[in-house]
Amino acid sequence: MEATNLLYRDPALYDVVQSDSTSAEMCQTLIELHKPDARTLVDFGCGTGRDLELLAKRFECIGVDLQPGMVDHAHRARPGLDIRTGDMRAARLGKRMDVVTCMGNSLAYVHHNEEISQVFATFAAHAGPGALLVLCSPVAPIARTGPTTATVETPGGLATVTIHHEWDLRTQINTMHRHWALPSGNQAQDEIRRRVLFPRELERYAEGAGFEILDMTDGTGTELAGPTAYTVARYTRR
Repeated sequence: MEATNLLYRDPALYDVVQSDSTSAEMCQTLIELHKPDARTLVDFGCGTGRDLELLAKRFECIGVDLQPGMVDHAHRARPGLDIRTGDMRAARLGKRMDVVTCMGNSLAYVHHNEEISQVFATFAAHAGPGALLVLCSPVAPIARTGPTTATVETPGGLATVTIHHEWDLRTQINTMHRHWALPSGNQAQDEIRRRVLFPRELERYAEGAGFEILDMTDGTGTELAGPTAYTVARYTRR
């Protein structure tokens, strides 16, 4: 993932680009609505811990991310957080929590059906009785033709990003090609491949792991992320 995504190669840049994210606030709103007595939370795909830092003001939190570079940055930038390196297809922390979260499109980087089922099994393995699952993931493709251009604030100034999208209906993979014109004058390219799970697919995977869907809410799409939705489910097994 680091090899194909500039922001993952530069976690400090990731923090700046994602600084206007409202995922943590939306997640907390949904928890207060559906499980106001929640006290513990685990976030899979936590990245640099930017959202986890906000959630940790309200919950006892653990974060897990696949990429050592992101976790190392999180330890330097947010040393008070419990963030661990792990693969959400197989991670087992030996704890069951009140809330399980997976935000920032992390689920979309798991492309194969069998591995998606493994991820939902991980969610279930960390869910206590009646636990809440909160996901943020793409639920529709970006199918526009032709390039678009966006400006992005970086530590060195404004960068210009030219973006081209491809949609493969058979695999349900959205590929985002990005060309970065950085304020330093350097150029960079990356390619992001995300699996789109449509709402009924998300429901099927969740129910197969023992979760009952409570709500689906539109997220805020951007040129860098695309259309997303929040899915909220309750764990029904003991």
